[in-house]
Amino acid sequence: MPVVELDLNRIKKLISGSVTKKRIVDSLPYLGLDIESQDGDKIRIEYSPNRPDYSTDFGIALGLEGLLGIKKGIQKTNIKKYGKFEIKVDPSVNKIRPFVTGIIARNGIIDDETIKQLMNMQEDLHFGIGRKRKKSSIGLHDLDKISFPLNYTTSTREHSFVPLNSESKNTIEQILAETEVGKNYGWVLGDSKKVPIILDAEEKTISFPPIINASVTTVTTKTKNILVEVTSLDKDAAEDMLSVVVAILQMAGFEITQLTVSGKKNCTPKLNSRIIQYDTKLTEQILGLNLTPSAIVSSLKKCRLGAIQKGNKIQCTIPRYRFDIFGPMDIVEEIALGYGIENIVPKLSPSQTLGEKSFMTKKLELISKTVVGFGFTEVLNSSLTSKKILFDFTYRDSSQIISVMDSKSQEHTILRDSILPGLVENLSKNIHESYPQRIFETGTVFSKAKPISEITNLAGVIAYKESNYSEMKAILQSILKIGFKIDIKTKTPKDNVTMFADGRHSDIFVGEDLIGTVGEINSDVLDNFKIRTSVVGFEIKLSGLIFD
Repeated sequence: MPVVELDLNRIKKLISGSVTKKRIVDSLPYLGLDIESQDGDKIRIEYSPNRPDYSTDFGIALGLEGLLGIKKGIQKTNIKKYGKFEIKVDPSVNKIRPFVTGIIARNGIIDDETIKQLMNMQEDLHFGIGRKRKKSSIGLHDLDKISFPLNYTTSTREHSFVPLNSESKNTIEQILAETEVGKNYGWVLGDSKKVPIILDAEEKTISFPPIINASVTTVTTKTKNILVEVTSLDKDAAEDMLSVVVAILQMAGFEITQLTVSGKKNCTPKLNSRIIQYDTKLTEQILGLNLTPSAIVSSLKKCRLGAIQKGNKIQCTIPRYRFDIFGPMDIVEEIALGYGIENIVPKLSPSQTLGEKSFMTKKLELISKTVVGFGFTEVLNSSLTSKKILFDFTYRDSSQIISVMDSKSQEHTILRDSILPGLVENLSKNIHESYPQRIFETGTVFSKAKPISEITNLAGVIAYKESNYSEMKAILQSILKIGFKIDIKTKTPKDNVTMFADGRHSDIFVGEDLIGTVGEINSDVLDNFKIRTSVVGFEIKLSGLIFD
């Protein structure tokens, strides 16, 4: 979970009206925030990745004002129209990073802590919405150091400027190769010979998105006016990111002015709110609270949402930066927070039943007990893995790969179609432990279909110098015979399975049905995982064998 550090004296000043520090601390959990630690007036808060507005004390103060009843309802996005500020978009960016948007924040007061909070917000947005800057990235600049109109265009890697936190010019190639930020995020641009840049009317480099800003526009305590620019592969992601910044800067006391964006794919941001119609019956059905429509409206307004009663329904207005709210069930959660979690009295359900383990659960437990009885240790891996582990290191066919959209981790980008590679990876992480090592897993694997097919498999591995095919085959036969009275037979496969040693593996059959494979792991595969001992493994389908 991401963390933000607060100064209680500062946040007390940010909240309108009189409120004690104790009340602030006591109220934080009821915003859905967890207190990680507190040292005097310094307090570290964990917040949900779905709430990037809580990445600063400004956003938390905005939420606290509502929860404490100081200011209710939606914080309206007040964007003034002003024709002076424009960014022109060159068509050359269309195939690299096509979208740009932005805003102007004027007449604010910035101190060191404000800069720290804005930087924390920036990094949070980069990691979450921005998907480590690949999908979108944000730049904050001292407006008064810039001449308009701006030009969002491309340049070669030989283009040079003075980057942030530097005193000398560097080429873009040097920035990517020699600076920490370039090494960390240069992959976003791939091998493209052209890279995106933002120039001002005097041809000064303002930004090299998504990598680094120019030094000339550094935001300092002397800054009064800020340019916010967002570049992106996706227009909606760019405006989502911008909406958070606007909400925070308004709370920080800045006046927001429109930045006009020209270009075929781009347009000036509107950051419109969304409307969700909410049926009041859900409140009692889900929360067990018999609240009047007016009480529901009041609860929602305390969560800084707009709400009005229309017949039997509540029309909820959701600010653009609250993209954690998708539908009625999210509204129920907001009602609970606004009403006060502490005010909800727990009570037993009127009807009570006795729970019972499902047939499948009982069978899986029996499998686990049986395999553990043969000296194996059970592991639990994620169903999400990487192409490197599942296919590249094991030389398996990746033509039917199932990728995950918008994965937040490079290690968890695809759904597994086999358990065995994950077990071999487990062994690679345990090379400092003594041998023999015996581990197994039961879990879900996936295959391409419409919809995607899911089945349950069992896999196991043994690692030590003398491990061999015959040993693992005998163990598997015993597991199925003792636990489930199932007899298996093995046949030499027609085609070699690249993960296994040639001639040292077999297909496993129950009757005429192929259920899996057993064999010694290929030495090249073991080298890829840096394993220096013999490994033997098996994987079988449980679906259709011991349960449907």
